[in-house]
Amino acid sequence: MINIYIAGHNGMVGSAIVRQFKGKSVNLITKNRKDLNLLDQINVSKFFKDNLIDHVYLCAAKVGGIYANIKYPADFIYQNLVIQNNIIHSAYASGVKKLLFLGSSCIYPKNYQRKIKEKDLLSAPIDSTNEYYAIAKIAGLKMCEAYRKQYGFDARAIMPSNLYGINDNYSYPNNHIVPALVQKLYHAKANNYDSVEIWGTGIAKRELLYADDLARAALLIMNLPIKKYSKLTEKDGNFVNVAPKKDISIKNIANEIKKAVGYQGKLIFNMDSSMDGVKRKKLCTLKIESIGWKQLTDLEAGLKNTVNDYIRKITDKA
Repeated sequence: MINIYIAGHNGMVGSAIVRQFKGKSVNLITKNRKDLNLLDQINVSKFFKDNLIDHVYLCAAKVGGIYANIKYPADFIYQNLVIQNNIIHSAYASGVKKLLFLGSSCIYPKNYQRKIKEKDLLSAPIDSTNEYYAIAKIAGLKMCEAYRKQYGFDARAIMPSNLYGINDNYSYPNNHIVPALVQKLYHAKANNYDSVEIWGTGIAKRELLYADDLARAALLIMNLPIKKYSKLTEKDGNFVNVAPKKDISIKNIANEIKKAVGYQGKLIFNMDSSMDGVKRKKLCTLKIESIGWKQLTDLEAGLKNTVNDYIRKITDKA
């Protein structure tokens, strides 16, 4: 039986990957933060040596929205670098067969007018609003590539667009656009607010990918024979984009969440363009589609699941 370690199994992506393994004959290895501090190099190394791990899904990371990225740049670059360095190196050193690194589309140059391909990495400046997180993620990608080149370590990577779904981080104001709006609009409904102020102009567009759809892509990439994965990625770096077919404006995202929550008030955008982030970022997904992946969860269904997840969480806390 294959031993699979999912780093960050309680998070949105990690928990989605756990769901993908439900009913499968594998041994899932998970550790809570209190049991294994991924910032502690010695303990991470010991954990890998003590467990006969075959595959690793590296989903653990410090994440947050624009506000958090601007306010805590040192935390974002330090913690993400340390976590991924510890896991990637320990996985290689302990004889892990395969590792999957989870990147982020914020690594790409800002304001591309065409679909962004994997080869566009480092071809122009990235957006300043999440620069430190992006640099850490780029380093993780390059570390996987370096260990693959020097040691032949089978370290793979996927590059998702903006993610949302069950077990997202709802801790406002440090969260991403979807959980931030779910929390804000649900609170507005519960308190009968006439209106809600939303950061930015609403014009910027995002590709919203449901976490469970990304999890399916993760397993698909990990299960590819090494020769097929190498051929898929050899020209454009050791990673593959994953994104939905269409993007949507922040204004329309807010209105979709408003509908999912059942809020009847007015949405007021404060028109502060500095909070828009990148105006548009559309990923080219020809590679992942060429091996059979496609988006299965439409935005309406995904947002409904996310809203219900948030309601469950606040109900459990009550």
